Amino acid sequence: MTLSDHLKTGITTIARAWAVTRKDGLVLGFTDHDRDLRFDGITFRAGAGLTARALEQSTGLSVDNSEAIGTLSDAAITEEDIAAGRYDGAGVTFWHVNWADTSQRKRIFRGSIGEIRRAGPEFQAELRGLAEALNTPQGRVYQRDCSALLGDAQCLVDTADPAFSVTVTPTMITATELTFTGLDTYAPRWFEKGNLTVQQGPAKGLIGLIKADRFTGLGRTIELWEPIRTLGLHEVRLTAGCDKRMSTCRYKFANLKNYRGFPDIPGDDWLISSPLRAGNHNGGSLR
Repeated sequence: MTLSDHLKTGITTIARAWAVTRKDGLVLGFTDHDRDLRFDGITFRAGAGLTARALEQSTGLSVDNSEAIGTLSDAAITEEDIAAGRYDGAGVTFWHVNWADTSQRKRIFRGSIGEIRRAGPEFQAELRGLAEALNTPQGRVYQRDCSALLGDAQCLVDTADPAFSVTVTPTMITATELTFTGLDTYAPRWFEKGNLTVQQGPAKGLIGLIKADRFTGLGRTIELWEPIRTLGLHEVRLTAGCDKRMSTCRYKFANLKNYRGFPDIPGDDWLISSPLRAGNHNGGSLR
């Protein structure tokens, strides 16, 4: 018997179940039934403090939207994990399932978590359908700076090279600053505009963007744009920064052949200027 056949009987045992798959691979299952359910290798926990509102669906390419509402719980979804961004962009799958026979089920929704709002012990998470990806701009942007990310398939720089990354343990941590010793071999500001990846501890896998890299009386200080919650004195990986300029690509990374910018593209001053018989037309300021 299928779920459709079950619904036709007029006496149904239907529950809702949804699975959240984080980018770090952790899968959490929830259900509004009063007992745990299990299928597809996932245990869907009852009474875990998470419910889903009605799903809005339409024809065409409109984005399916819904919302998940829950209560922060140490056993399920914690405030620390939300603040650390572990649920940003997490995948969500939603089923109607016969709780008496979980083989009778139908997938209703598949998408990802969008904006998460918190108010005290409660949170609301926007659920975005697969059509949301169609809103993402595609194609290249013609600009002077490089459009690639350091180490990606277009850049091809090996960020595992010891010249461009190092794994080290901080000696001191404040809200957004980490102090290290023994990193004198790297040039000043070498890691500025790079990233920091936590290798151990409760914050393992979280990434912070590096705002500044400077030498102080205590050693080398790395300042992040935002603090990483639950970050302790554990190993982190520092990756060199790239400011997207052609000179940086050439002299810092020796990777000019893969530069993805257009350094000779005319600037706005050149485009709106009046024709002249003589003058400098290299895209710079006309003053």
